[in-house]
Amino acid sequence: MGENTLSAAQEIAAGYATEGSALELGTVVVDGQVDPSARVRIPFATLNRHGLVAGATGTGKTKTLQGLAEQLSAAGVPVLLADVKGDLSGLARPGEDGPKIQSRAKDTGDDWVATGFPVEFLSLGGKSSAIPIRATLTQFGPILLSKVLDLNDTQESTLGLIFHWADQRNLPLLDTKDLRAVIQHLTSDEGKADLKGIGGVSAATAGVILRALVNLEAQGGEDFFGEPEFEPADLLRQVDGKGVVTLVELADQAANPKLFSTFLMWLLAELYEELPEAGDLDKPKLVFFFDEAHLLFTDASKAFLERIEQTVKLIRSKGVGVFFCTQLPTDVPNAVLSQLGARVQHALRAFTPEDQKALARTVKTYPVSKVYDLEEALTTLGTGEAVVTVLSERGAPTPVAWARMRAPRSLMAAIGGPAVTEAAKASPLYGRYGETVDRESAYEKLTAKIAEAAPPPPEAAPAPERRREEREEPGMVTQILNSPAAKSFMRSMATQLGREITRGLFGTRRR
Repeated sequence: MGENTLSAAQEIAAGYATEGSALELGTVVVDGQVDPSARVRIPFATLNRHGLVAGATGTGKTKTLQGLAEQLSAAGVPVLLADVKGDLSGLARPGEDGPKIQSRAKDTGDDWVATGFPVEFLSLGGKSSAIPIRATLTQFGPILLSKVLDLNDTQESTLGLIFHWADQRNLPLLDTKDLRAVIQHLTSDEGKADLKGIGGVSAATAGVILRALVNLEAQGGEDFFGEPEFEPADLLRQVDGKGVVTLVELADQAANPKLFSTFLMWLLAELYEELPEAGDLDKPKLVFFFDEAHLLFTDASKAFLERIEQTVKLIRSKGVGVFFCTQLPTDVPNAVLSQLGARVQHALRAFTPEDQKALARTVKTYPVSKVYDLEEALTTLGTGEAVVTVLSERGAPTPVAWARMRAPRSLMAAIGGPAVTEAAKASPLYGRYGETVDRESAYEKLTAKIAEAAPPPPEAAPAPERRREEREEPGMVTQILNSPAAKSFMRSMATQLGREITRGLFGTRRR
């Protein structure tokens, strides 16, 4: 490496964190030459200022996520990774050494050692080798569900009124058949008076929502909504001092991909509601990686986008860092993109006019560089290389660095379904979430009402009174309190009013 090249690399590296409490990304490349001593790092203390990992397919984006997750886990920081395709299961096993690994380790100044990490395998849906996780519709809320159902603003407003009607009548919406029963009731002859009482809801709009819900069920959505509901606090765990890496996969690739990304948003919003204010921390409590982030923002309603923007802005005070992972930075709205302090951009393709526009917009999101022509750099990066800028310890953007990324230390391949099944069944979470619970909810209550030969007048209300008496029988109370769904039920019903108040802001209820 020439003297001028060496000095340029060292000058760039001087703007980054010193060795210690920071993630190691890689080393600086200038004019095709690597200086192993010129290191590119992200301070742990700035990870709650969020980040972006972007790049075209095959450029090394997934391996970058794997390397970041490893280092966070090693530092005791739990990680959640959306593993849509199941490519990251190798995190659970030590990597395999070889010439390519040793070459990359030499370039990046890394004392590479094969290492495995504690991993939990979760799945969105029931047809998977991993632990199935669920959420109730009551907790998920109408704004998030509208995103999944691809509803317009009018239909979203209608769905909100339907949720409100069910809440007021103590009809828990736990799974899809509950919501389907409520909508069918409201659009039936018996329910027309209730429908009019809601205000602003037409039978035609309710019918559109019902058809969208039936389509969601056909796509596997009915396997996700229900109980026991996943507790976000289970993401914040350590094993032998290492942060647990939670991998969430989409069980059925034919399922609605919007459900996957929207569920992650629900988890993030739930974490905001649960976690206390943390202030400035030396390292985050959790780092949350949104893979395939474009699914979250595409065709999103204004309310949904506002909710994402505010949640991302405010959750950093709870000690949670969020990284959006996608092919193009333009997939992320400007209001969210402006909050992402760390940028790791792998190679972009520029084959079409639209690609050229995206490239030009991407360049504008980086500080001006005296060393690189960024448009040229972004289209000529090698596999496992990225253009990087992060926030320094002072909170200022670092100089742009062309970085050769450090190789993961865990296995860079999937471990296979049988190994995932074995790990999942050995997990302490399997006993809590492995089996579905179906307690009495809106579907059962409305079905029982329809079955009555002559419904009593509202003022008499003997049927509800009879059910209350039945619930007060000594054996029944004990049975309910000891059921696996009791905790989820108490959360969803006891804080109903608080959830409705906060739903407009974050999509979850106050606890």
